[in-house]
Amino acid sequence: MRVGLDLLYLTPGETGGRESYARELVPAMLARSAELELVAFVNRDAGARLAAELGEGVHAVVLPISARKRWQWALGELALMSVAAARAQVQLLHSMANFAPVWGPFHRVLTLHDMQYKLHPELLSWPMRTGTAAMIALAARRIDRIIAVSHAGRDEIIAGLSVDPRKIDVVPNGVRPAPGAPPTGELPTGELRAKLRLDDRPVVLCVASDLPHKNLAVLLDALAAIDAAVRPVLLFAGYATDTGALTSRAGAAGVAADIRALGHCSSEQLERLYALADCLALPTLHEGFGLPVLEAMARSLPVVCSDIPALREVAGEAAVYVDPRDPRQIAGRIGEVIADRGLAARLRACGRAQAARFSWSSAAALTLASYERALEAG
Repeated sequence: MRVGLDLLYLTPGETGGRESYARELVPAMLARSAELELVAFVNRDAGARLAAELGEGVHAVVLPISARKRWQWALGELALMSVAAARAQVQLLHSMANFAPVWGPFHRVLTLHDMQYKLHPELLSWPMRTGTAAMIALAARRIDRIIAVSHAGRDEIIAGLSVDPRKIDVVPNGVRPAPGAPPTGELPTGELRAKLRLDDRPVVLCVASDLPHKNLAVLLDALAAIDAAVRPVLLFAGYATDTGALTSRAGAAGVAADIRALGHCSSEQLERLYALADCLALPTLHEGFGLPVLEAMARSLPVVCSDIPALREVAGEAAVYVDPRDPRQIAGRIGEVIADRGLAARLRACGRAQAARFSWSSAAALTLASYERALEAG
């Protein structure tokens, strides 16, 4: 099976969970199928190096566009992608993040991670919202199969788009196994605590890009609501968290000394942060899945997260849920998880059991089955 991977959206270190999705799923599919031949269509910012990192034998086609320039990326999806995929003679093109070309002599599969543009239109500018709606609606009508990453996401797609529900395959994301030994080349936990000036204070970790729907500012208000004598240190790890915007907001809230804005972190760096944290906090307004929640649970880290359908589906009974618009409630629940050892122990045990239900190997098998259905579409 010769499959093209539409990765024009992916700029390494800037694409959050959708980058993790590609980096984890592609090697898992290659491990599952010896007959799978992959052609990765990438932007010039990622270059051929990205394809090489996805797996041995993944062929790269670099298109002359930058995903950082929205008009170039849109042109790539609407026109260049189809031409390139046709020239590469792929049987099927898998567009891995929400947008897909609408023509070409190949079958098409689209992973539609979420419907945020419909459910939270206030979080997007008018041009972005309008363009997103038009591109997704057109692609969804002409696609052979749609992959939703959760049942909650499937329900959103059915409600928001006029597509046949039978075209949708639910393929939950997987989780990277916790390392059996400390990551190499990184500071030991004690030294990392010293480097980050954490002393012996509790640590709350938030793994998310600083995007409007991630709602990170509410964590600063929640932090300010915790008494200074017992206030934890809040670590932000994710793309654009280190631009200064969060630090400025923290200063206005009076908690500038209590946060560390770390920016994008590698997988190895994230492992160290998961290891030293006392809990993960994710106050997002909308998710299609919620990879940081799953990764935290797999590493026995208690989770405080938004009470939204996708996170309920991923975390089950293994998280403490909060209203993402209520900073005082968030503050109270974080304080409880840090102070109540019995609660934390229960969350750790439940989290490990819940996370064990998810794997990238299973996601790969379900994705390959979706490819087969697309090829059978005629």
